[in-house]
Amino acid sequence: MSWQPQEAGLQQLSEVLKDSLNGADPVKQKQAEVTLAQAANSQDFAYYLTYIFSDTQLGNTFLVRYAAAIQLKNHIKLSYSSLSKEQISLIKQSTLQTLRDSNPRLRSFAGTIITEIVQQGGILQWTEVLQELLALVDSTASDATPDVQEAAMAALAKVCEDNRKLLDKEYSGQRPTAVIIPKLLDFAGHSNPKIRVLAIATLRSFILQKSQVLFANIDQYLQKIFQLATDEDIQVRRTVCQSLVQLVELRPDMLAPHMNDLVEYILAQQQSSGDTELALDAAEFWLGVGEQDQLRGLMGPYLERVIPVLLAGMVYGEEDVERLGGEEANADQEDRAEDIKPQFAQSKAGRGAVHQVNGENGESAPQNQQKNENMSDGEIEDDEEDEDWDDDDPEDAWSLRKCSAAALDVFAVNYHGAVFNIILPYLRENLPHALWPKREAAVLALGAIADGCLPVVAPHLPELVPYLIQSLSDEEPVVRQITCWCLSRYTEWAAHLPDQADVQKYFEPMMQGLLERMLDKNKKVQEAGASSFASLEEKAGPKLRPYVEPILQRFVLCFERYKDKNMYILYDCLQTLADNVQSEMARPELVNLLMPTLINRWNKIDDQSREMFPLLGCLSYISMAYGNSFAQFADPIFDRCIKLIYSCLQQHMAYTTGQSVDKPDKDFIVTALDLLSAVIQAIDPSKSSQLVQNTDPNFYDLLSFCMEDPTEDVRQSAYALLGDCAIKLFPTLEPNLPKLMPILTRQLDLDQIRDEDPDTAFNVVVNVCWSAGEIAARAGSKFQPYIESLFQGLIDIVKNEECPDAANENAAITLGRMGLACPEQMAAHLPEVAGPFLESMSKVASSGEKASAFLGFNSLIQRNPKSMEGSLVEYFTAVAQFPYKQNESEFAEVKQSFALVIQGYQQLIPDFAAFLATLPPNVQQKLRNAYSI
Repeated sequence: MSWQPQEAGLQQLSEVLKDSLNGADPVKQKQAEVTLAQAANSQDFAYYLTYIFSDTQLGNTFLVRYAAAIQLKNHIKLSYSSLSKEQISLIKQSTLQTLRDSNPRLRSFAGTIITEIVQQGGILQWTEVLQELLALVDSTASDATPDVQEAAMAALAKVCEDNRKLLDKEYSGQRPTAVIIPKLLDFAGHSNPKIRVLAIATLRSFILQKSQVLFANIDQYLQKIFQLATDEDIQVRRTVCQSLVQLVELRPDMLAPHMNDLVEYILAQQQSSGDTELALDAAEFWLGVGEQDQLRGLMGPYLERVIPVLLAGMVYGEEDVERLGGEEANADQEDRAEDIKPQFAQSKAGRGAVHQVNGENGESAPQNQQKNENMSDGEIEDDEEDEDWDDDDPEDAWSLRKCSAAALDVFAVNYHGAVFNIILPYLRENLPHALWPKREAAVLALGAIADGCLPVVAPHLPELVPYLIQSLSDEEPVVRQITCWCLSRYTEWAAHLPDQADVQKYFEPMMQGLLERMLDKNKKVQEAGASSFASLEEKAGPKLRPYVEPILQRFVLCFERYKDKNMYILYDCLQTLADNVQSEMARPELVNLLMPTLINRWNKIDDQSREMFPLLGCLSYISMAYGNSFAQFADPIFDRCIKLIYSCLQQHMAYTTGQSVDKPDKDFIVTALDLLSAVIQAIDPSKSSQLVQNTDPNFYDLLSFCMEDPTEDVRQSAYALLGDCAIKLFPTLEPNLPKLMPILTRQLDLDQIRDEDPDTAFNVVVNVCWSAGEIAARAGSKFQPYIESLFQGLIDIVKNEECPDAANENAAITLGRMGLACPEQMAAHLPEVAGPFLESMSKVASSGEKASAFLGFNSLIQRNPKSMEGSLVEYFTAVAQFPYKQNESEFAEVKQSFALVIQGYQQLIPDFAAFLATLPPNVQQKLRNAYSI
């Protein structure tokens, strides 16, 4: 090679590289970084870095060479296209040579640089690297020591993982994997366990790729896997198990013929080593098998062997027993800030009768409904938003215990009675066991099978439930905690017992026991008790009405004693109760029992506290349950919500204009808007009108800002509130339409939606359409200025097949209701509206909103009947769909309107009887019955 380094340049760069890692002298380190950034512009920079990194004769320390490696890797990543062929050739040659270096970290980094070269230049620009690495792993040359072979294998693994798609493609009729995979299968039997692990792990990447070559050699692959069943290295066996789990997920069909050997292998790994990590990797195989249609049917003959192994895996190990055992009465200790997981507001949907984004009547679903009720580990699952929240509690980690319980759950769902028959003797033996880990595991097992085995478990519950109720008082908090969860899995059975004597014997003690655990001396038991009671509330529903007073008495005590963390789930319990018993909560003595406690909490919480989210959400449910009884509490609550929204909007404006303020948390706006909606729905309009008209700043000014806020959740809740104002407070809304309607119309722009997250953006659109329809139904001729622009946005949504049904149908309903406001103007659009409107309405159940939409649509037909020529069959079919025997009063007006339209067509169509005969017989019959045709 013609290029040679200058000695002074090498020494100078070596010193700079040394300083770049000098954390003890930040000034030197910063200067070194600046110098390196400048040197990167030199054409020779890559040459010098390569020499320093790879040349052992220069006398540089490890740190200098390592710094050079880091700089070289980054330089390749950022400037590969500017490197000459000679530079790239030198780097390739030098890094391959450095795989033989005596320092393991430099060998490893050589592999990283090789991977980066392939990543930037593509595998086709350096195909020989594969042969070089394969040969080095396989070499018996004197310099190919075990360390060198490991380094080459590690580099090969990195290259394969990053380029698995390219390596599995054909080039001139040959796939690189046709050479690589047979060699990897050979390396899986290498004498060096580290190479065996890397080889198997690399084969896993080709499983993920669904490599044709690997799957063509599946029998050889599985044979190699089974040969490693007794491998002395646990990491090898772990990697094998992980590979089999991946095969279960991606190609279960290829495993089906080998099920017997697979069962033997996995059972051996779970039972022989005593290594919990290996046992966990093996247990995940059962979880995967249970979720695959092609494999679950083959497991029946093995249940007698597998289920006991899963049950054994559910018992806490010695370290856990030592960590968890013993009473911890910590309920009086204050929570640390890091113990309290973040809470997030949930947006409220519009209250159209067609579709809501969340829950019935547009309410957010209670938090406990959003948890996975089928969890088999007895833990309370975090919300999706909490996935990355850092929690060092070992109980939150995925474990053999949790995996075994989850697999048992899956088997119970698939095999029902066969699983329960195996478990029943185990339950009878271990539920009353003297050792608490055995008791705890038995309770966990009983909870795990609830979803799949309830019909076969139910006859035994009168025997088993007393054990559980007794376990609620177990001396070990861990047992009390898991028992709460287990009982929550059977609350539906208890809540629907037909015999009152059984209700008193099982349901009431279950309810009372969970309420007692909500005031346990241990915080985790409190949390489990509250979470389980929320589940009971959901399952029991209105059946809790006779018990509301004692339940609220317990809740009030919890509010007095709970620390911050458990307060969140207590709000969940309270709002779930309100949602299920509704007006029963409004009895004066119950209002007087609960509200002083809530008001005290309301006064105590700072505006910036995240506890404000669940508190506002809870008050939304309380207000809906109380109805007009909530009016006595409305003034300060309404006023504070306005202030919260205004403050957050001000902070947003300051933040976006570059002022030195924190980014605002828009969840404050979302929850406050939702509570305003609930209050307006709940109390008498005469009172809520005063609240709206007396706000400072102006209520509708504030709402207008929220209606065009950049955050979708804010807009979603804002349009829900707008629709509620149209329904309840239209006289206060009407003067503000010139300001609000242009904002609303802009939200229907589909191009704007495509620039956002489509799921959340369409949630906004659903509420926009719904609120526009509620306004149109009440505005009359004053809606005329908004017809044309609104029509274009709505018809685009109705005609667009990519729009979700919820948006499509609400848009169609609003188009119909616009006929109530301005029939003459809308009648001109009937030829364009008729087909899409009727198609959308065919998917919508009969409701007041649908009737209102047809009432407006009929007024268009009466003004432009000939425009319906191509849609008459669909129209008369839609008329026949409306109920004509029940809900007479609800649909009386629209039925009268249908009758008028039918009479008009009887006069307009020359042979109406012949037209009627073209309709389906059931439609003809319904029309005759309802309209005497």
